Amino acid sequence: MSQNGISRRARGALSAVVAAGVLVPTALAAGTAHAAPAAAAAPKVVCTSAKAGLADKLTKDITAALRGRPGTVAVGLNDPATKTVCTLRGDQRYDSASTVKVTVLATLLWDAKKSNRKLTERESRLATAMITRSDNDSTTALWRQLGTSKVKGFLKAAGMTRTTLDPDRPDRYWGLTQINVRDEQKLLSLITTKNKVLSDSARAYILKLMNKVVADQRWGTPAGAPSTVKVHVKNGWLPRKTHGWRVHSLGAFTGGGRTYTMTVLTHDVRTDTDGINTIQAVSRVIHRDLNPGAKKVTLVPTHTPKAVIPPVAG
Repeated sequence: MSQNGISRRARGALSAVVAAGVLVPTALAAGTAHAAPAAAAAPKVVCTSAKAGLADKLTKDITAALRGRPGTVAVGLNDPATKTVCTLRGDQRYDSASTVKVTVLATLLWDAKKSNRKLTERESRLATAMITRSDNDSTTALWRQLGTSKVKGFLKAAGMTRTTLDPDRPDRYWGLTQINVRDEQKLLSLITTKNKVLSDSARAYILKLMNKVVADQRWGTPAGAPSTVKVHVKNGWLPRKTHGWRVHSLGAFTGGGRTYTMTVLTHDVRTDTDGINTIQAVSRVIHRDLNPGAKKVTLVPTHTPKAVIPPVAG
């Protein structure tokens, strides 16, 4: 055992990119993944669309993409151009891991808007590192600056009523924020659609940073996206003793006269690779069905480098 009581083997089980990992107590994170508990009846993908045949095709293809894959998966899709919406486990709660960083940035910009001010040079530097490199220290600095009251204020303004902060240490463990597909899709809608919560410049800023995510973190929902769309993504992944790995991906796709958004959340997977492969299998069929005939697709890495999550002090 090491001096902080975690064996080398347990440290290996904690491997998650510091950049895209999450600030959590190591005592909670340690341990091996467990298989998903048996369920009486698995929920089904539900799709609706104004485009003839599209809802049935998406329902069939997403279901097929998930067949035989491990984990508990939640899916959200919104394509306003065809009035297409798909949902699977829309209200299932997941530890956010680093996907909450988009909420942190949105809160920062929402709060700045109230006093009609621009971000400071420091805030811009932290925000850029937080989104493009998924830097944990930058996230912690902004989380502490905002305080939980402002984060909760943004969630209320955004209508993200089922997103909740960690009940034990909300001031510190931002990565244990409880998220769900419905609220994450609301967030992506706010970022991509004109509204009263976020200014146009704020929305453009968030999308710009999500478009500049470093290459080895551009996996997930971008998989299979046609070259005609601009990709905006934020991922997160985290191992814990219960529910194994959490692997999530938020994506917004703009250009060619259309904008659509996608959220895929997973846990109960044995490895981060399993989660990534599941997300990308779902993403590929969604992009294909929404963009029939598209030949060129965005290439994404199949995996990401790892590093040990540092212990949390205090």
